Amino acid sequence: MHICGLHVLDLGIVILYVAAIIWIGKRVSRRTKNTEDFYIAGRKLGGFYQFFLNFGTSTSADQAVAVARETYRQGIGGMWIQFLVLFLTPFYWFTTLLFRRCRLITIGDFFAERFGSRFLAAAFAVFTLTMAFIGSGVSYMIAGKMVLALTPKPESAYTESERTAVARFREYQQLKAELPRGLSPERQARYEELSDRAKRGELLSFASYIDRRIIYIAYALVVATYIGLGGFSAAAIADALQGFLILIFSIALIPLGLSRIGGFAGLHAAVPDYMFRVFGSAATSEYAWYTIVGMSLANLVSIVAAAPMMATAGSAKDEMTARVGMLGGMFCKRVIMLFWALAGLLAVGLYAGQIHDADLVWGYMTRDLLFPGGIGLMLTGVLAASMSALGAQAVTNSALFVRNLYQPLAPGRSEGHYIAVSRAVIAAILLGGIVTALYADNLLNLFKYFISVPAVFGAAIWLGFTWRRVTRWAAIIQVFVCFTLYAIIPNLFPAVDGIRRNPAFLRETKSRTITVATAALTEDVAAGRADRVGQTIRKPHLLEPAGIFFEDVVRADPTDPQSPKVGRGRFQAEIWLLSWFGLDFGGCSKAQLVAIRFFVDALLPFVLLFALSTLTQPVRTPDLDRFFGKLHTPVQPTPAAEQAALAQAAAQPDLYKHQKLWPRSGWEILKPSWLDVAGFGGSWVLVGGVLLLLWLLVTIGT
Repeated sequence: MHICGLHVLDLGIVILYVAAIIWIGKRVSRRTKNTEDFYIAGRKLGGFYQFFLNFGTSTSADQAVAVARETYRQGIGGMWIQFLVLFLTPFYWFTTLLFRRCRLITIGDFFAERFGSRFLAAAFAVFTLTMAFIGSGVSYMIAGKMVLALTPKPESAYTESERTAVARFREYQQLKAELPRGLSPERQARYEELSDRAKRGELLSFASYIDRRIIYIAYALVVATYIGLGGFSAAAIADALQGFLILIFSIALIPLGLSRIGGFAGLHAAVPDYMFRVFGSAATSEYAWYTIVGMSLANLVSIVAAAPMMATAGSAKDEMTARVGMLGGMFCKRVIMLFWALAGLLAVGLYAGQIHDADLVWGYMTRDLLFPGGIGLMLTGVLAASMSALGAQAVTNSALFVRNLYQPLAPGRSEGHYIAVSRAVIAAILLGGIVTALYADNLLNLFKYFISVPAVFGAAIWLGFTWRRVTRWAAIIQVFVCFTLYAIIPNLFPAVDGIRRNPAFLRETKSRTITVATAALTEDVAAGRADRVGQTIRKPHLLEPAGIFFEDVVRADPTDPQSPKVGRGRFQAEIWLLSWFGLDFGGCSKAQLVAIRFFVDALLPFVLLFALSTLTQPVRTPDLDRFFGKLHTPVQPTPAAEQAALAQAAAQPDLYKHQKLWPRSGWEILKPSWLDVAGFGGSWVLVGGVLLLLWLLVTIGT
């Protein structure tokens, strides 16, 4: 028996999971006595919960879908949209220590204490809460698209508009396959019309029974209920359950997909070999090695501005628990990302040209490969992965609102009052994310947005931890300038008709066809282009034009070849800024344009902070001594020892001066201990191990 295309067994498994996590929230709520319990679990979490908290908080279904999506589009190089965090993992060994020693609750508290600026604290809170609407919207999109893919209508149930959209999608895929060999003028015009419609999201490979708005509302209510009841403790306990479900959903599709395609040998026979290149070339991928470097630098600047970082580190009972829990959870995530990428490659071999929206790849594979009961477990795993990340973030965001926006205006209220306000904020953020999910339909664009925008505050946090000379006004001006460049202009310009129609902003890279040496596929043998699978042949590969200033450049009316073009998607303000200096990007590839954007995002904030700090008044010395004294004081095993150690650091500002790398400078970097070196160096060894696994993944079966 099916309900809207979903088997009752699958529906029952999902309902059982929802009931379980709500029960967890209800149980934990009895132990929540104050805001410290609600926001950071009373700083009592041990290694087990720290591992799963960090694994669950950092691992979301939207990341799995993003990796599979980009691998489906770009080949294995597409996994770098998420896998670039592999190279950042060793740095968590230090950032986790800093956040734990801060002994604060939110990153907004850091700005208030380090810079003596309630304005910066409030600005960070507003910024993060705004980003939270986007983040929760991403989770809704994944849950929604997963359910849509699992509840397809039969063609007999299509409406007329759905039937037209599906027919156009099939025609578009047929024309796209013929494109490298050339099309007649009439068919070329038709292809361009359908390509514009595809960019607008007007083509469908199937239609679903379910209205995604219903999915979003139900999803938001479930998360708001269990997190609102139990706070951060509920998130940590639920993450232990959800961690196992994440592992299930990450691995379940692989053996069935390999069996269907004929093992790894069959995978290589069905997928072009250039799609197995770990570092894609600029010719065949948007993720060349320099693109990955640029994105990694931007992400390294941004990671310290992730709001849950302070809470996850601060909830640990001691420093070592925080550091080991963080790295353990992060490296576990890095390994399962390999399975996500493999799923994307399998999707290329099994469904190339059959899916209108690459975000649907995971759900499409689930519907095709799994069975009743298995589909329910997969759907539950996807929901668990999304909820685990969303839950902890919701608690952190409520803490930011209460501590850095509401409490300064309404001081002296009871702990119960502040917890009640936090619960209302959680509900508001989760429900508000529905708007984002309805407005933004492209997961990739949202992920690229997340990589760069947090760098607005990330640079000030990095220098705030390490350099005494960085000033309040330097941070304020830098945040204003970079936020304008990274967030306001990219979203404002596409809404201004005169700008999105301005010919100067509608420039595109040149279209050209290149010849790629590649191993012959089964289809090449069938077409007579090769004698055997794996034989090296040369095939044409079309590089379509890419927008330089706008994400996409399309015709205002896709049905009219003479219609003027307009810009759509994000406006690349970073490229525009560099064009002021006479730089011409017409000859760049898409990979080069992406790399340039992220290098600007990573480096510009530091340039501004260093320059502005030399021109503005430093933070008061007693305030700096108090902050860095606490930052350099190790966390003690008992509250009494903690109080004594912090009192000594406050009374003796030079207590840790002899431990600094440069004692006579303004740099507050301590000499690394053997534990620092061992943890950092060992992390890089593990990075090498994960890269080895990636190499084995793409070479096995060749």
